[in-house]
Amino acid sequence: MQRTQDGTEEERIARATRVAHAAFEMKAERLVALDVRALTSYADTFVLMTGRSDRHVRAIADSIIESFKAEGEKPLGVEGHDEGRWILIDLGDVIAHVFQSDVREEYDLERLWSDAPPLAIADPAA
Repeated sequence: MQRTQDGTEEERIARATRVAHAAFEMKAERLVALDVRALTSYADTFVLMTGRSDRHVRAIADSIIESFKAEGEKPLGVEGHDEGRWILIDLGDVIAHVFQSDVREEYDLERLWSDAPPLAIADPAA
């Protein structure tokens, strides 16, 4: 896997914000964006969020995918959509992780990537 975007800091944050806003439209919970540029070569940003059920997790993921497709961008890959417990959406420089709560707690990516500084992305409805 390799980064597909070599944009500016503003473009990187804008792409993570697009993920977040599409997720917030579907009422995603506990959204966290992490700057992983210094820690991995395959992505710049991880965006983690939680849905309340498999149906909710799929709806959040679909909203993110459709948001990017509307701008002419297709994900490089989508994993876990059938189960709806942890869906990973590879958008090149941004990787979106949509979890059910128990799966998010089990894998605890925030702890695993604790050296990654968080990015401030606000809920537009807040």
